[in-house]
Order: sequence, then C-alpha cells, then structure tokens
Amino acid sequence: MPHTGLCSCWGGRVLPLLLAYVCYLLLGATVFQLLEKQAEAQSRDQFQFEKLRFLENYTCLDQRALEQFVQVIMEAWVKGVNPKGNSTNPSNWDFGSSFFFAGTVVTTIGYGNLAPSTQAGQVFCVFYALVGIPLNVVFLNHLGTGLRGHLTTLERWEDQARRSQLLQILGLALFLTLGTLVILVFPPMVFSHVEGWSFGEGFYFAFITLSTIGFGDYVVGTDPSKHYISVYRSLAAVWILLGLAWLALVLPSAPLLLHRCSQLWLLSRSLSLKEGGAPKTDGLSRPQKIPISA
Repeated sequence: MPHTGLCSCWGGRVLPLLLAYVCYLLLGATVFQLLEKQAEAQSRDQFQFEKLRFLENYTCLDQRALEQFVQVIMEAWVKGVNPKGNSTNPSNWDFGSSFFFAGTVVTTIGYGNLAPSTQAGQVFCVFYALVGIPLNVVFLNHLGTGLRGHLTTLERWEDQARRSQLLQILGLALFLTLGTLVILVFPPMVFSHVEGWSFGEGFYFAFITLSTIGFGDYVVGTDPSKHYISVYRSLAAVWILLGLAWLALVLPSAPLLLHRCSQLWLLSRSLSLKEGGAPKTDGLSRPQKIPISA
C-alpha cells in the first residue's frame, strides 16, 4: 500500500538521516562556539578600548588618528564585531548563533557577515563543510522524496472520474499554496515585525536565503540595538531547512500540477465536443499517466 511504503521510506531512510543531520548541526554549533566565542570577546574588548581612547582625544584629532580609528573599525567589522554595539551585546558565537552559522555552511548560503577568525575555526570550517554539504544534499533529496510520497495517488488519476481528478488537482494546488504561505509569507511577516523591516524586505530576505544566494545585506538577529530571544536564530535555521525541503518538493511538483491542469482542460473540452456531436479529437480522451517520482 502507498501508506505503508511512505512510512517505510520515512522510518527507514529519512528519520535516520534527520537525526544524523541535526546531530551534525549541533556538533558544528558547539565546536564553532568553543573556537570563536573567546576570540570575538577579545576583539570586542579591544575595539571598545580603542573607541574610548578615541573619544577621550577627539578634541585633538588629526588625519592620522582618524585613519587609524577607521582601520580599527574595519578590522572589528571583519571579525564580526558590530561597531555600533557595546560589550553587553550578545555574542555572535553563542550557541543559537553558532547553530545558525552551521546551517548556513552546510546549505551553502554563506551570508558573509560572519566567518571564523581563528585558524582553528577556519580549518574546522573547511572539514565541516566537506562532510556537511553532501549530507545536506542527501538529506534534502530523501526528505523531498518522502514528501512527494503524499502525492503518489495522482499516478492513478487516469482510472478515476473527471470530478475526482479535479478534486485531486484542487487538493494538490491547496497543499502547495498553504505550504508556500507557511514558508514564504508568514516568516517574512515575523522577520518584518522582529527586525523592523518592511514586508518587502522580509520577503526579499526569505527568497534570497531559500534560493541560497545569500547576499548578506539582510540577516536576521544581527541588529545590536535589539534584544532577541535566545532561540531566535536557531528557529531561523530550522525555517531555512524546512524551506529548502519544501522547495525540493515544490520545484518538481509545480510543473506536474500545470501539466495535470492542461490535461484535464483538454479532456473536458474533448468530452464536451463529443457530447455536442462533434468528432472526438484523437489522443485527448485518455491522458497519459506521468509518474511523479523517478
């Protein structure tokens, strides 16, 4: 039965991969936090010291002092220290942020606003990505296959009445639409509220993220003037994983939906002509079945 096959697929392949995937992200988050958090704290303290010294001497500012301070700002930014922040701001390498960073590594999004600054962190990142990127591809492929198992009943549509076919197509369209709302509409609304963005900016961030373009001009949880809940960036990482899995389902299913709709329209037109006494058009009375999965 299809249901049994679906459960077997999830229990036999997807669930172990999911556990391995989550454990791998947790491992990466822990190691990145251990390797980078202390170095970030030192860079932040050094920048605060330089800023205070600059403010004490601003009355006698000259060109050389200004250039030196600009250089300090640039170095702090490269190391992930926001110049607008202070020593009380949350670390960019706490566990939630490290988990978010690990997710951007294995999904190859790479915003570019944060990167390992220690040699140990850089070496670990290389080997972590070498294993994590293939694991991410395998996991998303199996997850997409498992989700598509819910749609395999469409393969038997040619043996059913027109009304049943129409209901199946409408059900699939509703399923895809609701999923798109959950992945691409509601999250931007949340990001817009939390980050102070417009909805357009939130949607732009969501699309750039899930398409793995990752410009880095908009990144959640990076404004030093805001106080985020501790799990905010971790939840954003979970949303990214779910969004990528959803795209793995939608991208092959959307063309299938359009094809089914066109076949149903041609079938309806053929039957209407037949009922009206017109000659039946060859090849339109029984649409050919097209499997969903390879």
